[in-house]
Amino acid sequence: MTPEQYVQEKAAASGSSFYYAFLFLPAPRRAAITAFYAFCREVDDVVDDMVDAGVAATKLAWWRNEVQQSFKGTPSHPVMKALMTHAATYAIEARHLLAVIDGCQMDLEQTRYLDYPGLQRYCHLVAGVVGEVAAGIFGQTDPQTTQYAHKLGQALQLTNILRDVGEDAMRGRIYLPVNELQQFDVKAHEILKRTYSDRFVALMRFQAQRAQGLYDEALALLPAADRRAQKPGLMMASIYRALLTEIERDNFQVLHQRVSLTPLRKFWLAWKVQALGRL
Repeated sequence: MTPEQYVQEKAAASGSSFYYAFLFLPAPRRAAITAFYAFCREVDDVVDDMVDAGVAATKLAWWRNEVQQSFKGTPSHPVMKALMTHAATYAIEARHLLAVIDGCQMDLEQTRYLDYPGLQRYCHLVAGVVGEVAAGIFGQTDPQTTQYAHKLGQALQLTNILRDVGEDAMRGRIYLPVNELQQFDVKAHEILKRTYSDRFVALMRFQAQRAQGLYDEALALLPAADRRAQKPGLMMASIYRALLTEIERDNFQVLHQRVSLTPLRKFWLAWKVQALGRL
């Protein structure tokens, strides 16, 4: 299997909504974003598949070294071999990849966030930086597009967090800020035991409104000159915003199930942005 085949299989196997946004890109850009996405999946899987925190930390340390060696010209992992062929073309730097690893490291070191600024720091590393790199690959020409990409990444990550409250609880994780749980009188043990209440629904509604606001802010930041090039990001906004709406419509029944969109609906939402240029 070539490095290119490896990253393609890694991206396709994830079943992620991102895959649908990649389909409409020209081949060189699609190859670059697929390799970058595969890197993100690899390091994220270290934490998601964790049985022993010490082993996971060792694996992340290996990835840090692999990134450093790759930018010195000696990649060994197929993901880095595939990605390094595009790094110079799309201004992908070691600091970008190390930031993503730093975000995954946070998952090893903490399972709670005291307040929203703390959660924002995490979202910046695991999603904002990813948005920055993706915007460059898609064809960014205006510096302001970086602000849009960071804000959109934050909105997508917060949507992920709301979708995965139940799954994260099974791992002992609660990403919703502690002070906001207190504000709505939701106890951590209720989430960990996946117990619904009107208080939980009110907390989730507050979070969903914040996420919807972030989508609005992101879209308002996107310069007109880059709107066509950034269509893949707009596809992601369309798909994830539809997911957020489904979660809201389902009255935030996320503790016992993972709310999702069908592949056909994801493709339709992506195609609509590609063909009609609107969400």
